[in-house]
Amino acid sequence: QVHLAESGGGSVQPGGSLSISCTASGSIFSINAMGWYRQALGKEREKEREMVARIITSNITEYADSVKGRFTISRDSALNTVYLQMNSLKPEDTAVYYCNVIGSGSDFKSFFSWGQGTQVTVSS
Repeated sequence: QVHLAESGGGSVQPGGSLSISCTASGSIFSINAMGWYRQALGKEREKEREMVARIITSNITEYADSVKGRFTISRDSALNTVYLQMNSLKPEDTAVYYCNVIGSGSDFKSFFSWGQGTQVTVSS
């Protein structure tokens, strides 16, 4: 079983910065991808989660167009931790941010895990 522990988030004024992190623990053999998705208020269904940024094996990164140039995703493979640095935040970035990790467990079975979510609020 894989557990994701998220930290960070909170409230900030427009133009401010926040960082969030997520650490995966448990019976992990390998991690193929780590990323962040977000879900705005009123969009509670899982399919309405928007991919914000993700980092794939070999450190290939992908970003949503709406956050390019403002957000930076990074990963510490030794710690099974992914970070998201968010700069120049806008009110429309307000959402619950969910960590997502894809990999293989110690039993070599694939897993696809979500964190519990952390709230990011951008408001003046």
